[in-house]
Amino acid sequence: MAKKVILDVDPHVDAAVALALALFDPELEVVAVTATAGCVAASQATKNIQAIIEQLDPPRLPRIGVATETDTGYLGDLHHLYGKDGLGGTEFAVSELHHRHPADKVICEEIRKAPDEVAIVALGPLTNLSLALTREPDLESLIGEIYIRGGSLGSGDVTSAAEFNMYCNPTAAQRIFHSATTKSLIPLDVTQQVVMTYDQLDEISDTTTKSGKLLRKFLPFIFRAYRTVWGLEGIHLPSAVALAVISHPELFARKSLYGDVESSGDLTLGATIFDRRIRPDNQANMEVITDIDVVATMDYILRGLAKAS
Repeated sequence: MAKKVILDVDPHVDAAVALALALFDPELEVVAVTATAGCVAASQATKNIQAIIEQLDPPRLPRIGVATETDTGYLGDLHHLYGKDGLGGTEFAVSELHHRHPADKVICEEIRKAPDEVAIVALGPLTNLSLALTREPDLESLIGEIYIRGGSLGSGDVTSAAEFNMYCNPTAAQRIFHSATTKSLIPLDVTQQVVMTYDQLDEISDTTTKSGKLLRKFLPFIFRAYRTVWGLEGIHLPSAVALAVISHPELFARKSLYGDVESSGDLTLGATIFDRRIRPDNQANMEVITDIDVVATMDYILRGLAKAS
């Protein structure tokens, strides 16, 4: 039986790869895709979700949750990395959404339809999840599990201390960390070990797979950006790695830890802190992924994209 999931997504290039994997994975039933601001603003986030799903045209269309305009969650100009629209400047035309349901409302409704059965896969800032639990506090006991792609065991990326998704909305992240939910955290230190090269992109057909056609439209832009900005001959795919944690948990090592997020401070805002002492003061509140089979994970990603037709 396929695992029901809600994908809560900051829809830039990496998330598009994850969506291509999830929407064609027979082991997953994507009941909803909800947009959240992060690399792109809320209005663009919703448009990107529509564009990716319409381009992929999966056999089962998920519900779409519209990103909420908030004062937090969008960091501003990342055009140099992801293009003006977050998808390499492709600017896909999309059809009009006739029913615009807020992302947090969609999350609440889908969880209540199947209590304890739906996992939430959070691939962006945790704004929507925080709003959902604020809207309906008893939802905590009904969520099957939350997979959080974010945070770091070591240094950050957007600052020396903080990973991007946590930094965008640290208050929301702290709310979710403190919640009485079953959580798995896939941190930056693990996801950055997986790098896709241009040669590996060439393995995905752009004539016989929908994912190949879509990825060819914007991935060349990202490869050039990574080379120019960071001097890398490849790109990171953290959201795709998070999907692998769900589909192939045997590829990952994990440890039960107590984790929290710094919601104030000039130097440490958004930093994830873990109590790794022999005798911690707090009981573990999440499973943290600590290591990865890099080769097998990359193989999962490439095979999944090759099947996305």
